[in-house]
Amino acid sequence: MRTFAKLAAAAVLAAPLLLAVSGTANASTPSGCSSVTQIGSTAYLNVGGQTMASVKQYKGCGKNYSYLYVWEGYRSSHSSWDVCAAIVTNGGHDVQDPMCDHNSVELWSSGAATLSQCTQALGWTGLGPIPYIADGDVAVKTDVRC
Repeated sequence: MRTFAKLAAAAVLAAPLLLAVSGTANASTPSGCSSVTQIGSTAYLNVGGQTMASVKQYKGCGKNYSYLYVWEGYRSSHSSWDVCAAIVTNGGHDVQDPMCDHNSVELWSSGAATLSQCTQALGWTGLGPIPYIADGDVAVKTDVRC
């Protein structure tokens, strides 16, 4: 009986730890590529003084990807949002195959065949093909990776 009580107590103590681990956000993988690795830093898209999303750059399957994740805090305080993600080259001037969506929690850009170039992940608000900052879009880029 004592062994059962010890096991039950251990299970009760371990439950919060298991819940904390299972509650962490793990990025999915982009369409058509089952294995990617983050490269460079994470950038944060801040809108109206609130962190809206994280933007990261990944490489895998011979391509670079931009990944954007809209934070729970932003989602819980907003009923609607538009976001885009892309890889940029040439110092951030050339946008490679952006993906945009309405109310997405996770968004992967199309894979860009840019592994031989210096790249950054770009994430922004709005649905345009490029961020129109003058129109109120907010954009952020990760560090340059060569």
